[in-house]
Amino acid sequence: MGKNSFPTSAQEAKQAVNPTAAPLQKPKDITEKDHIRGNKNAKVTLVEYSDFECPFCQRFHPVTQELLKTYGDKIRLVYRHFPLSFHANAQKEAEASECIAELGGNDAFWNYVDAIFERTTANGTGFALDKLGPLAAELGINQAEFQTCLDSNKYEQLVKDQIADGTTAGVSGTPSTFIINSKGESQLIVGAQPTETLKTAIDSSLK
Repeated sequence: MGKNSFPTSAQEAKQAVNPTAAPLQKPKDITEKDHIRGNKNAKVTLVEYSDFECPFCQRFHPVTQELLKTYGDKIRLVYRHFPLSFHANAQKEAEASECIAELGGNDAFWNYVDAIFERTTANGTGFALDKLGPLAAELGINQAEFQTCLDSNKYEQLVKDQIADGTTAGVSGTPSTFIINSKGESQLIVGAQPTETLKTAIDSSLK
């Protein structure tokens, strides 16, 4: 957990204090373009809308990792972007993750996600943008190619499209995680909920 894992706005404070679990419209269907961790054919899908500079997302990240270990092939995690406007670096960090995926594949993408959440102090500018290039190199990506990709803004619209898709599905803050069963029925878990809350929802979706 980052040392700055405290609410930075009334919106985030509300998420922390009043998390909800409610059946809402599900997000867009999973495609081959999505970033999937776990068994691609799993019975239950967790679609997480997240922000790389959100302290609650940082707090929630280890929960998703624990769930993947606990449920094994029964679940899969899909990461989608929802950078909040008041987190100054979040949009470019989201674009950077797509450049990492383009140049290094799915494993590199998830290694980037792990690294950002481990190292950022969150709340807006916790991981400096000028350190993204060296991080790419550390992850085995050609730094010059990465920087060219990032500077081109080629993934800016993709990130914005995911924000729009999430908003349409009922997302208003981060993290927001849809738990979708094999019938396509979904429920939305809002906020950095503890493992047991997610387990309850997953267990009901596995029935």
